[in-house]
Amino acid sequence: MSESPVVRLVEVAEEHAGQRLDNFLLRLCKGVPKSHLYKAIRGGQVRINKGRCGADSRLEIGDVVRIPPFRLPEVQAQPPVPGCEFPIVYEDEALLVVDKPAGVAVHGGSGVSFGVIEQLRAARPQARFLELAHRLDRDTSGLLLVAKKRSALLGLHEMFREGRGRKHYFALVHGDWVNGRQHIRLPLLKWLTRTGERRVRVDEAEGQAAHTIISLERRYGQLSLVDAELRTGRTHQIRVHLSASGFPIVGDDKYGDEAADAALASKGFRRMFLHAHRLDIPHPVTGESLHLVAKLPPECENLLRGLDKTSRAEGGAGEGQRNRPSRKP
Repeated sequence: MSESPVVRLVEVAEEHAGQRLDNFLLRLCKGVPKSHLYKAIRGGQVRINKGRCGADSRLEIGDVVRIPPFRLPEVQAQPPVPGCEFPIVYEDEALLVVDKPAGVAVHGGSGVSFGVIEQLRAARPQARFLELAHRLDRDTSGLLLVAKKRSALLGLHEMFREGRGRKHYFALVHGDWVNGRQHIRLPLLKWLTRTGERRVRVDEAEGQAAHTIISLERRYGQLSLVDAELRTGRTHQIRVHLSASGFPIVGDDKYGDEAADAALASKGFRRMFLHAHRLDIPHPVTGESLHLVAKLPPECENLLRGLDKTSRAEGGAGEGQRNRPSRKP
């Protein structure tokens, strides 16, 4: 352990205006345990403009934050994060929307050294502010919102809390989905496995309310392509709702059907078929209506083309199917 040598006085810049004090310190004092930071705040060692403050105090431009010396873990050399730009769907001075590939985490942690946000920051060293506005699972591809200003971040958070945005995902599921449109309302509870892995289950007693709207896009015998619209944003919501309804997502290694997936894996499809394909949201700063689309990745398109051929050879994909969804951005 080593000790930071002196008290620091840090002036709050525009990109941190409106941020909670504890979150500001967590970003600034990397490696310091949370318990140490909160103890320092409670003890009056951390101050704003020389006055005592709470962990939930909101910072304003020009505030001066007193940060006491903290004992820090010895810094170990880490390989540099490789900068990477991802396919851009939309960008302006406040907002960046990228098309995230499957297999890439959105941020580092839980055994992952870095993710999309760290790679974007490395690729854009001049950017003063880049923060994730929401999350996608590592194996989910598609639209990911990144705020370039704190005002945009707060606006997006408020929008999602109030349910003013619409998030749509394509999912290929095992089973013959019949209903054209169906509401799934099953409460969800997070839990940890013995190995510490995060999981989610339906729990009527203790679960949080969760709502997904499923619309049939096309049927392929014992596989169905559906559109899943999130009306709430619980962890693994679409995956658990579909699995609990008897229609697990193809390639889902946590809630899926391993035996059914094996046949598709043998043909070369080795990912989860879940793709965030559409976002209909008001711009977090200007209020302008944004309609953002990310087409299906080639491996998903190729799988559907193969299923199309098989369906035609077997005499059709079933009654009541819709036309293939438009995937042009």
